[in-house]
Amino acid sequence: MAISIRGLTHRYRTSEGTLAVLDDVDLDVAAGGYTAVTGPSGAGKSTLLSVLGGLEPLQVGTVAVGDTDLAGLRGDDLAAYRRSTVGFVFQHFGLLEAMTAAENVELAGTLAGLRAGERQRRAADLLEAVGLADRADHRPLQLSGGERQRVAIARALANRPRLLLADEPTGNLDEASAISVIELLERLRTAHGCTLVVVTHNRALGARPPQSVALDRGRRVS
Repeated sequence: MAISIRGLTHRYRTSEGTLAVLDDVDLDVAAGGYTAVTGPSGAGKSTLLSVLGGLEPLQVGTVAVGDTDLAGLRGDDLAAYRRSTVGFVFQHFGLLEAMTAAENVELAGTLAGLRAGERQRRAADLLEAVGLADRADHRPLQLSGGERQRVAIARALANRPRLLLADEPTGNLDEASAISVIELLERLRTAHGCTLVVVTHNRALGARPPQSVALDRGRRVS
């Protein structure tokens, strides 16, 4: 699924006036591509991902994901786009502590409209794919940070996304776990045919993909 972004500008109103978090950003990602978005804190990286993933409506510019033009999407249409097209991996995992690993993945399948049997099979297959088949009945607090992020990755794939977005997916992990998680994302991107966009402030991880772009104060600088 190819991505085409032109003139993306996103502003927030603050007590001190209007802040341009993204300022005239252009970006192309090939279908099935792998791109890192890097830059310091406050550069606009997470906002770019939020707009691209339909978490925030587009304000100014054009964003096309495959055949979908995000400019016309609001409310329920954005929610449908997220359910059908996008998988999210966040820095803070976002797992429900009262649920097991399998139940967390199944919940994403529920939101995607999968039937009960299909949800269970999908969750089992994905947990096996991320190396956690033997942890399916464990709750998040019984898992290490790296294991929790692997569950979060499995959950992100439950709706068979064509676009996988990872926002600082290694930010809460030690170095060894961080490398393991990035390598897992890379393998799953190939296995599932997703387009993968990773936001990171880690220069070493940002240098891994074939394409890397840098933001600074809302503008693309490389």
